[in-house]
Amino acid sequence: MRYSIPILVIVLLLSIPSLSTAQTTQPASATAADQRMERLLTSPPAAGAPLPVNTSGITTDATTGKSAVAPGAPALPLVREGTHLIDRIGRLNHSPDGQQAIFTFDTDGKAMADPPMIMMPNLKLQTMEAVVAGRTTDVHFRISGTVTEYKGRNYILLDKAVVLSDVEQPF
Repeated sequence: MRYSIPILVIVLLLSIPSLSTAQTTQPASATAADQRMERLLTSPPAAGAPLPVNTSGITTDATTGKSAVAPGAPALPLVREGTHLIDRIGRLNHSPDGQQAIFTFDTDGKAMADPPMIMMPNLKLQTMEAVVAGRTTDVHFRISGTVTEYKGRNYILLDKAVVLSDVEQPF
């Protein structure tokens, strides 16, 4: 059986479902994903401004308040997951067992309300550790990254890490 090209075109066009211009579904209401996207699109907090606080579930850092080593230490709030920190200054430390890198924020002169964050491993952290290992003085960094939460602690995945020169350091 041989078909001519015009007949094949007609058969193919007939086999395609017709496209309707009428709306067949209702528009979706605002979902959790839409709300999260709206939160991400809002302007980030200015450098030195207090970080947005977590409003769901666990609200304080697990290592502050009654769990802190110092007596009478204040309970510090967790930062909301998905918050993007921009140009925050601080120092690289390690946990007592040496297994986790921790970023300790420098104070803004008003209140030390930002709990330290565990740094998620990536090349930026590797570079920071190499810089600290090569220096005998305290090294300050200006970092940017995305905050996550896990079991009552904040973690940060770095996008940027810049060593501050002695002239730039606020001390």
